[in-house]
Amino acid sequence: MRVYHRLEYEMNRQLLADCALSLSDYTVMNALSQAPGKRRQLTALAATIGWERSRLSHHLQRMTGRGLVDRVRSDTDGRATDVVLSDAGWDMLRSAAPLHAEWVRTLFFADLDAQQEAQLADILATVYDSILREGTLPQPD
Repeated sequence: MRVYHRLEYEMNRQLLADCALSLSDYTVMNALSQAPGKRRQLTALAATIGWERSRLSHHLQRMTGRGLVDRVRSDTDGRATDVVLSDAGWDMLRSAAPLHAEWVRTLFFADLDAQQEAQLADILATVYDSILREGTLPQPD
């Protein structure tokens, strides 16, 4: 828990200071950037990032107001809402991602050798599979 909370705090602080984005903004925008057409149904997006729908809806209101995302009727389900990464959001993410990735490499990986990095990747993949299998949140697409 110490590592999780400290890492979350430090990532949020770095993104706010260097990129004018919160970690929550970055999380949403990163997930959308990897979706086809930079678009995903709200429910699927919530499952992908591990948030409850209500939390995501509230955060999307703020992001929409800042022009980072748009909420539109789903192409595949008229009752559903899709979230689309806007051009402005895409531009912000593209400029933030290299800064953030370099900062994370320095903070998290600087003291690990290649073998430790590989071991950590294997361990985290196993943990993630267990979380998906045993957790209650729907599995991401």
